[in-house]
Amino acid sequence: MIETTTLRADFPIFSRLVHGKPLVYLDSAATSQKPKAVIQALDDYYRGYNANIHRGIYTIAEEATQAYEGSRQKIAQFIGADDSATLVFTRNTTEAINLVAYTWGQQNIKAGDEIVLTEMEHHSNLIPWILLAERTGAVLKHIPFDAEGQLDMDAARSMITDRTRLVSVVHMSNVLGTINPVKELAALAHARGALILIDGAQSVPHMGLTVDELDCDFLAFSAHKMLGPTGVGALWARREILEAMPPFLGGGEMIAQVSLTHATYNDLPWKFEAGTPNIADAIAWGSAIDYLNNVGMPTIRQHEIELTEYAIERLSEETDVTLYGPHDSRKKGGVVAFNLGDVHSHDVAEVLDAEAICIRVGHHCCQPLMRKLDIAGTARASFYIYNTRDDVDQLVSSLQKVRDIFGSNGG
Repeated sequence: MIETTTLRADFPIFSRLVHGKPLVYLDSAATSQKPKAVIQALDDYYRGYNANIHRGIYTIAEEATQAYEGSRQKIAQFIGADDSATLVFTRNTTEAINLVAYTWGQQNIKAGDEIVLTEMEHHSNLIPWILLAERTGAVLKHIPFDAEGQLDMDAARSMITDRTRLVSVVHMSNVLGTINPVKELAALAHARGALILIDGAQSVPHMGLTVDELDCDFLAFSAHKMLGPTGVGALWARREILEAMPPFLGGGEMIAQVSLTHATYNDLPWKFEAGTPNIADAIAWGSAIDYLNNVGMPTIRQHEIELTEYAIERLSEETDVTLYGPHDSRKKGGVVAFNLGDVHSHDVAEVLDAEAICIRVGHHCCQPLMRKLDIAGTARASFYIYNTRDDVDQLVSSLQKVRDIFGSNGG
C-alpha cells in the first residue's frame, strides 16, 4: 500500500493553501502534480549543464546528451521496449498521433481505406484522422459503446474488415474511465492486415503496461500526466514501421546529408526529432519515471482501484448524482465522471473551488461522447498516487454546498 502522508510530502504544491484551505487536487487526468525530484531535475539542468545536445564535444554538452538519451532509455524500458531508438520524443500525445497521421497515414491510407476509431475518443484521436480522411478520401468508422461505457466488441468484429488499414483507440477513456480491450482489438486488426495505434495518455501513467502485452504497433503518451513536466511526450512504434515512415518535420538534427536540392535522413529516432528538442523536460521526465518505479506500478494501480471504488460507493449514495462509465473499479481507471441534479458542471466546479477542491468540468475534449450521452458535459474527479479517501470525503461533503446555492435540482 502507498503511505500517502509520507508521499504527499514529496509534492511541494500540497504545502500551499487555496482560499485559506488545504488543496484537494482531483484533476490528475488533465495533468499530474510534480514531485521535488522532477522539479530538482529541471533546476539541475539549467544551473549545471545547460547546453544543446548530440553535437557538442565540450563537457556540459556531453552531460546534457547523456542525460537526455538516458531519459529516453528509462521511458522505453518503462513501457517494455528494449530498443530505445523506437521511442520518439514529441511535445505530447496529440503531436505523437498527428505524427503518425501525417507520415504513416499519408503514405499508406488511400481513398476507400478504412480507419476504425471509437465513439469515446478524445479529440486528439479524432481530428488527425478526420483531416487525413479529408485529404485522402478514407472512410472513418466508430465502434459504439453501451450503457455501461463498454465497447461493443460484436460491432468491432464486424467493423474491422479487409479494407481497414488502421485501428486507433483510446486505452482508457478520460471521461468514462473505461479500460478498453486493446489486445483483443489488436488481434482483430492484425488478422485483417491492419495496424493498431493506442492512445495511452491515461493508461501509461497508471497501469504498468508493456507494448508486447498490448500487441500494439503505435503507442502515444505524455509526461505531464505521469508526474513529469508539460511540453514533452512520446511515440513508440515498431522499428520496421518507423524506418519506412517519412520524416514529420524538416530541419536540423533529422538529417544525414544535405545538398541544395536533396537530403538523406538520420537514423532512428532522430529522423523524427527536427530542431532543438525540449531537453530539460525530457530529462526531468526520466526523474518522474524513477519516482513511479520506486513506488511501483502494481501498487499505484491497486491504490487507484481502491480509491475509485470508494468514490463510486460514496457518490452512489447521493440520490441526485448521476455517474457515467463502468461502476466496477477494476474495469476502469481512476476517473469518476458525474453530474449533480440539473446543476451545470461549471457551477459545481466554481463552488468546489471555494473549498479548494480542484475538479475538471465540461466536455473534456470528447464532444461526440457527450452528444451520445445527451449531456452538455460532466464534472470529473480523477485520482493519482497522492490522493486519499479524505479527498473523496471532502468532495462528497462539499456537494451539499452546491445544493445549498443552486437547489437540489439546480434551480
